[in-house]
Amino acid sequence: MVYQFFAAMVLLLHLGFILFVVAGAVLVARRRRLLPLHLGAVAWGILIEATGAACPLTGLENHLRMLAGTAGYAGGFVDHYLVGLIYPSGLTSGMQWGLAAAVLALNAVLYIRIVRGGRDDRD
Repeated sequence: MVYQFFAAMVLLLHLGFILFVVAGAVLVARRRRLLPLHLGAVAWGILIEATGAACPLTGLENHLRMLAGTAGYAGGFVDHYLVGLIYPSGLTSGMQWGLAAAVLALNAVLYIRIVRGGRDDRD
């Protein structure tokens, strides 16, 4: 039971990390100290998507699920939890590159707005 609880906590942490990667610039706009942390998270997210590598949190969650006596899952977190919600078919290499590009583009737009907003406040 305790392993199942920890697996669920890792799942929530993983989801939170993904949300931070995708839209953490919104937090950076309010707390500039988060900038290095967010840029590192974005770089990690893009690296994982672009290379098709597995995030260590996926392996940890699967290990905890096996210790709890439940089956882990094949593929990564995105494959297992998000792709089915977002895409009708399986995740392909091209889709992963697209996700990486989308994360990069979204964050570029958010940071451009932050920089422009910061300049408007000083003028």
